[in-house]
Amino acid sequence: MTITLIGAGNVAWHLAPALENAGHHILAIYSRQLTHARQLASMLYDARPIADLNLADHPAQLFILAVPDNALEEVCARLVLPENATLVHTSGGLSLDKLQQLMSVYSDVPVKTGVFYPLQTFSRGRALLDFEQIPLCIEADNTQTEQQLVTMGQEMSTIVYLVNSAERRVLHVAAVLACNFTNHLMALAKDMTDDEDLEFELLKPLIRETVRKALEADHPADVQTGPARRHDTQVITSHLTYLRPRPNVARLYELLTESIRQRYK
Repeated sequence: MTITLIGAGNVAWHLAPALENAGHHILAIYSRQLTHARQLASMLYDARPIADLNLADHPAQLFILAVPDNALEEVCARLVLPENATLVHTSGGLSLDKLQQLMSVYSDVPVKTGVFYPLQTFSRGRALLDFEQIPLCIEADNTQTEQQLVTMGQEMSTIVYLVNSAERRVLHVAAVLACNFTNHLMALAKDMTDDEDLEFELLKPLIRETVRKALEADHPADVQTGPARRHDTQVITSHLTYLRPRPNVARLYELLTESIRQRYK
């Protein structure tokens, strides 16, 4: 397929080369920061960076919105597409209905819509991820578009599912808990060790083993350890005393401790 990417951030940085490696042709890349579009285009065969969202005469078959959720409406309001173009977003948190509503308001021509959501954490500038093992969640407003997206997904990944908007929201919330919140807790741990002139490196074997056990277990709850799991009130009180100068971290500690205690009553 011939494809134009709208966005050159975290998702697009990894998605564009994966699409090209699967045999698709990236014609153009739009970004509000043209330097980002240029950087991404330089990684591809002959994509060109563009700074205009008037794409009415653009020859692409598929237009992919890879922009932050809070920028979607602003982009759609400025976006001009060819008649009967196929437009998909890559968001885990936005419904297909939302994209359809935006197009009904802002587009003067009929547009086919869908979702092509790679369930993974992406960071722009990092080594490219292997899409073969990244789950791709597909949804579309018609059977033909759905089949096109499924075919494209299967050319990139061995894990392709039809997932509706309600199911995708559940996956996205679960992903935030498992990924974003876990990363934030590690960042807080790094802040703490740095403040006490201790090496965060000492925690890395523990972090690796924690993740390995959780992934290998039938249920992560089966391998839970720690003072809250043991109902060790003495240790918990000592930790909270240490955390008094860090009230935000102390609140998190208390909330998570109570959640673990409730599970293992």
